[in-house]
Amino acid sequence: MEKFEKIKDNLLLSSDQCLLDIDLIHSFLSQSYWSKGIPKETVKKGIENSLSLGLYKNKEQIGFCRLITDYASFAYLADVFIIETERSHGYAEWMINSLKEIPTLKNLRRWMLATKDAHNLYSKTGWEKLENPNLFMQKIDNEVYKNKTSTC
Repeated sequence: MEKFEKIKDNLLLSSDQCLLDIDLIHSFLSQSYWSKGIPKETVKKGIENSLSLGLYKNKEQIGFCRLITDYASFAYLADVFIIETERSHGYAEWMINSLKEIPTLKNLRRWMLATKDAHNLYSKTGWEKLENPNLFMQKIDNEVYKNKTSTC
């Protein structure tokens, strides 16, 4: 995939993985409700195998999101965050809306995500509750990160 960048005022949204602050991303994700205790190596592997975007304000990373996609018909939006000191400025909404501008994602048929507490944010950007949730199934291991230590 070609590198994607979008600039607005003093913000940069970029798919350049060289710019990502892995320590910041790992620190946030390892404390989040959806990936508590995630090893740093798992974060790195997820970034390497996904379309990962960093959000930067004055060249400092303040946000992140990751798309797991086949680039043909499906994408799963994951690991969306804005650091606490930069929230309530509309940055997450801008970042999520910007995903629609990535050329390789324009023809996707289905986008999905899971959230416990950000339904209001996502509904502002066009996301809706599942029309037929009974069609979907999951297999989840909530214990996968427990008792594992990072090698870094």
